[in-house]
Amino acid sequence: MRAFVFGRWLTAGLLVAGLLPSPAAAAAPAVQVDRLNRGVVSVHTAEGNQVGWRLLADDPAGVAFAVYRDGTRVTETPAGGPTGFLDRGAPAGARYTVRAVVGGVERMSAFAAEESLTLTSVAAASTRDVPIQIPPGGTTPSGESYTYSANDASVGDLDGDGQYEFVVKWDPSNAKDNSQSGYTGDVYVDAYRLDGTRLWRIDLGRNIRAGAHYTQFQVFDYDGDGRAEVAMKTADGTRSGTGQVIGNANADYRNSSGYVLSGPEYLTLFTGQTGAVAATVNYDPPRGTVSSWGDSYGNRVDRFLAGTAYLDGSHPSLIMSRGYYTRTVIAAWDFRGGALTERWKFDSNSAGSQYAGQGNHQLSIADVDGDGRDEIVFGAMAIDDTGSPLWNTRTGHGDAMHVGDLIPSRPGLEEFKVDEDTSKPASWLADAKTGQVLWQNTCGCDNGRGVSDDIWAGSPGAESWSSGVSGLLNTSGQNVGRKPSSANFVVWWDGDAQRELLDGTHIDKYGTGGDTRLLTASGVHANNGTKNTPALQADLFGDWREEVVWATSDNRALRIYSTTDATSIAHVSLMQDRQYREAVAWQNTAYNQPPHPSFALAR
Repeated sequence: MRAFVFGRWLTAGLLVAGLLPSPAAAAAPAVQVDRLNRGVVSVHTAEGNQVGWRLLADDPAGVAFAVYRDGTRVTETPAGGPTGFLDRGAPAGARYTVRAVVGGVERMSAFAAEESLTLTSVAAASTRDVPIQIPPGGTTPSGESYTYSANDASVGDLDGDGQYEFVVKWDPSNAKDNSQSGYTGDVYVDAYRLDGTRLWRIDLGRNIRAGAHYTQFQVFDYDGDGRAEVAMKTADGTRSGTGQVIGNANADYRNSSGYVLSGPEYLTLFTGQTGAVAATVNYDPPRGTVSSWGDSYGNRVDRFLAGTAYLDGSHPSLIMSRGYYTRTVIAAWDFRGGALTERWKFDSNSAGSQYAGQGNHQLSIADVDGDGRDEIVFGAMAIDDTGSPLWNTRTGHGDAMHVGDLIPSRPGLEEFKVDEDTSKPASWLADAKTGQVLWQNTCGCDNGRGVSDDIWAGSPGAESWSSGVSGLLNTSGQNVGRKPSSANFVVWWDGDAQRELLDGTHIDKYGTGGDTRLLTASGVHANNGTKNTPALQADLFGDWREEVVWATSDNRALRIYSTTDATSIAHVSLMQDRQYREAVAWQNTAYNQPPHPSFALAR
């Protein structure tokens, strides 16, 4: 079996890596995945240089690696071993390249220049700063001054060199929740290379309000040319990275309460390399009558979510939605041949009132029914790849959910979700294919936070916990121990198969008697108020472990933290697992949640 990737064919390495169905599913379509370089990183320590690199999806089983320092071959790693090497006594500033060795023969990189990134050794981690440029502040029509802070970030290969670039959203200090009145400053979106070179800046303009629920941006290669695009909702006065103005540059639709409840709305896809407009269409669903979304002052009408899904099993489609407290509309878009076309639209008004009010403050994308095509897990319900309803638990809105292989001993994926309605279960775990609830519990409360992942080796599969329920629950919903100190993000950090706890600007290791601090980041800030989330969490380079990105306290850089712990586990880059890559794309959506892959990491 072969898989097409940006004009190249991947061999059976994808099957070995577990990223494609087995040969029994011979009809499986070709799969487009990120075409990455080795992502070589080097960290100078007292012992020498710690070098790490990616295992890629098309690497055959048992691959070894030749490591070169400044052009001289220094070692060949064991076949099938970890993708890391300590070059003892090596000088700071040395540059490294890594080549796969298959059958005793070295394979050259597909990329012309692939030198290592240098990271700085700090306490319990290594870091790299990416300089960023703060937009100038301003004054609202009511006379309020505002400044800017770097908020959520995402990544994509914007220029096709096999290395990720950053896309960063800047929020003004007067950003608002939808329930809050008042003017806000413009939202800016920038793109940066890892050396801090700014590729472009998009100004969304006065007719896009600032806040967690207004701008959800997607960074993904939608047309398969090897370079990612950037998609988001726009309006009259939005200015592209090349200076092009969308619609009427002079239009101002803000009312006296600062809401934007009239005027045209657009969906724009920008070229990742330049920030130029690649395609613009009318945003669907339109706002229509504001009160039809649940209130008349502008709160629920502007609740947006976004994601990316492989609806045909081989090419990514853009998912944009509006509403989740009452009416819910989800639209799927394809970008092919330079045009945005709508694939399908789901509307609870036509699908049935039972599908209204079932959405979360985020979504998840996963192939929940195992047919090779992705579904949209939209809180308490799921929408099939065709745009038709798949299932509905009718438990209503919630603030957090997790979709993954949470019970490895059970076929397929599962969803863990917490609920806001006090008359509904506090939390539950369900079969992600059918929506069948496997277990649930109650608290008679608005259960605001919840997490499910494997954080403790003492219990097989994922552990689940939430703010309104006592204890740590196993895959059967039984209390097996102490509840962790946080219910926020989880991250692969210390080298074993369990994830660690990421909250605010620190990382902890769960223990039955108490959590152990592994990292306290210095000189950085978390985002999104009480949500306390990083700018980004993703497997950006090096081995399969995840990096955490926070903006520095002065907002002049994105600081990337990477683990320095050793690991005996060798695994394909998480970014070449489709579900994980999609999760990194939707991570910035509304109430940010950590990414989950399609598999359970072997212990």
